[in-house]
Amino acid sequence: MRIGIYGGTFSPVHIGHVQAARAFMEQMWLDVLFVIPTGVTPHKEMNASASSQDRLNMCRLAFAGMDGVIVSDIEILRQGKSYTVDTLRGFSVNSEDRLFLLCGTDMMLTLDTWREPEEIFRLCYPVYIRRESDASLDEKIISKIAEYKKKYGKNVVKLTVDPIEVSSSEIREKIMRGDDVSDKLPRTVYQYIKEKGLYLK
Repeated sequence: MRIGIYGGTFSPVHIGHVQAARAFMEQMWLDVLFVIPTGVTPHKEMNASASSQDRLNMCRLAFAGMDGVIVSDIEILRQGKSYTVDTLRGFSVNSEDRLFLLCGTDMMLTLDTWREPEEIFRLCYPVYIRRESDASLDEKIISKIAEYKKKYGKNVVKLTVDPIEVSSSEIREKIMRGDDVSDKLPRTVYQYIKEKGLYLK
């Protein structure tokens, strides 16, 4: 099987995440895609307004009805910090399966600083999507991909998709200010945030 792994804080999950998941499924010919909200992330601070259960619920709402997509609570249930290498090991039970790991540009550029990068590249095929149109990053991206190929023997594939420049942190700030963010979120997620009063502080 061709198995996709798409992790993130998803606080909140927005239309850019959904677009990325669709492109990942289609362009990598995935049989199944696991969307995995992070438990305790080693990379960034979590927003206390939305609990792990809230983030899990929002992902389930956002990806409901998408064939082949499974929202997994594997990292939320795991004790301690969530490391990608541990998650990949958990999905590497069948040696005939191929795992594909979806990253944003910033994550792709720092893969070699993550815990056990050699093991990450051994277990999966990294794939990245650009949600920004910053031309100044082009040379850095090309250089980093060449470095990974030489160091780990794996090509990093880019998904072809028009970027939706939206971020969860931007959405949280807008909600706190009382701005309308309904165009940046799946309808069901927007309703959930309103009903729960998330990100107001």
